[in-house]
Amino acid sequence: MGLGSIVGTGVFVSIGIAAGVTGPSVILAVVLAALLAGCNALSSAQLAASHPVSGGTYEYGYKYLSPALGFSAGWMFLCAKSASAATAALGFSGYLLHATGQDPGLLRWVALAAVAVLTMLVYSGLRRSNTANIVIVSLTLFSLAVFVAAGIPTLSEVGLSHFAPFLKSEPGKPWSGWTNLLHATALMFVAYTGYGRIATLGEEVTEPRKTIPRAIIVTLMTTAVLYSAVAVVAVGTVGSEALQTATSGQVAPLEVAASRFKLPETSWIVAAGAVTAMLGVLLNLILGLSRVLLAMGRRGDMPKRLALLDKEGTSPRAAVLITGLLIAGLTFLGSVKAAWSFSAFTVLVYYAITNLAALRLKGDSRLYPRLISWCGLAGCLFLAFWVEPPYWVAGLSVLAVGLLWHGLRRWTA
Repeated sequence: MGLGSIVGTGVFVSIGIAAGVTGPSVILAVVLAALLAGCNALSSAQLAASHPVSGGTYEYGYKYLSPALGFSAGWMFLCAKSASAATAALGFSGYLLHATGQDPGLLRWVALAAVAVLTMLVYSGLRRSNTANIVIVSLTLFSLAVFVAAGIPTLSEVGLSHFAPFLKSEPGKPWSGWTNLLHATALMFVAYTGYGRIATLGEEVTEPRKTIPRAIIVTLMTTAVLYSAVAVVAVGTVGSEALQTATSGQVAPLEVAASRFKLPETSWIVAAGAVTAMLGVLLNLILGLSRVLLAMGRRGDMPKRLALLDKEGTSPRAAVLITGLLIAGLTFLGSVKAAWSFSAFTVLVYYAITNLAALRLKGDSRLYPRLISWCGLAGCLFLAFWVEPPYWVAGLSVLAVGLLWHGLRRWTA
């Protein structure tokens, strides 16, 4: 379940974005992002054990912090995951168009069509299928394993030429290599989000206090190794600049890299894994975001209309439509880097609130040392502002608008 929640858009798209920012040191960014994700995941796990309800940090913020911080968490989650969903739609479109040799100019229109179709499926009452998730994650892992295995012979021939210089610096700015690394780490952090899904399973496993943390740590370690291997092969075979170009133009960096391998079928296998993975991500995000809107509508943080279910009592149709429109609006911008960067800032703020809530746990509710939550809080706030200024300014502006809306709703209630 953990691998199915995490592995997806991040490995197929964000490695190309981050490689363009920091060069070969994207490999180090993958590891640093995993360490921060581990702190945040353990904070999420002990909050879930203490307060096992749906809604994640939106609910934790209300219970342990304040209504304003609880609302902020829900609001930033909506923003972050809507941007991630737009990235998934664009990534799906990019890999599909590149694999079929179609015009890249169709990128946003195919992406919008995918959003529309999946939104209508969710609107009609479609739910998650565990069987479908297992099939998707199996195909995804298989395609990435093939990518790494097929790329090793090419990597051995090319050698280490694409790994130097390891840190990508700008002329006349000796420290820019390190600042670029921090920027890339913030971008790669988003590729690990999804572990909150594991934390919500506390009531469904035996010995949750042992099983949930163990599952989180093993999942993150496995994902970090997988991402690192993919990054090493991708950068080593074609170089970080080629990955950046492929991401900004065709939104299919791994498929472009695989096309250079000796095994020509690799690019098709990677494309199939990417297409299914990102459709699965998009479907799950439409489902998840609509349910967050449902919860916020019930509490009064959003219009009550969003809390209404259909006649069968299975689908919050108004919330689903709003979710689809929000994702479509971000998808229409057509910029993978912009959507992912905005998602990075907003999701880092979301997990900063998660760690802050975890610091309020006392007694038996606390499973791990406070230092873990302090590291998670500091890391999230620190990395959030290494995203390019236009995106964190946009994120802060959206947060301010949300808090103004929240204040007006409470004042007029």
